[in-house]
Amino acid sequence: MPPRAFDDTIPPHLDAAFNYARWLTGNDADAEDVVQDACVRALRFFGARREGDARAWLFTIVRNTWYSRVARRGRARDATSIEDTSGEPADVALDPEALLLQQQAVVRVRSALEQLPSEFREVIVLREIEGLSYKEIAGIVHVPIGTVMSRLARARERLMGVLKLAAPQEAFR
Repeated sequence: MPPRAFDDTIPPHLDAAFNYARWLTGNDADAEDVVQDACVRALRFFGARREGDARAWLFTIVRNTWYSRVARRGRARDATSIEDTSGEPADVALDPEALLLQQQAVVRVRSALEQLPSEFREVIVLREIEGLSYKEIAGIVHVPIGTVMSRLARARERLMGVLKLAAPQEAFR
C-alpha cells in the first residue's frame, strides 16, 4: 500500500467519523479516543480493504472500535448527553430571532435523539445526519437492509413522538 493512498482516502472522512463516534459515545473525549483507535486499525488493515466507499468502511471501524471498548469495560454504556453545540458555526444569513429559533430546534432534536434506544439512534444518525444509504448502514451495523429500514421507520416514529411531547412543554417556557 502506498502511504499516500491512506492519506488521500481516510482524512477527508475524519470529521464525519468523529461526529458518528460522538453520537455513539456521548462525549467528545471518548469520541476522539475511538476515532484515533479506529484510524490506527484502518491504517493497519488499509491494504486488505475492498474497493468501495471508504467513508462507510471507516464508520464500520469506528463502530467496532466503540463496541470493543464497551465489551472490554464489561458493561454497555448508552450515550446520555451530547456536548454543547456552541462549536458549530451558526447560519449567519439568519436574523437574530431566526437564529435563536434554529438553535432551539437543534437542541430539541438532539435531546430527542438522545432519548432513542441506541440501535434506533444509530441508524437515524447514519441515514439522516451522515447521509449513508441503507446498504452502507446495513454493512456498518451488520444487519440486513430490511432491519435497517424497519429500525429507521421505528426511529423516525419515536423521534416524532418525543418531539411532539416536548412541543407543548416548550410553549410554556
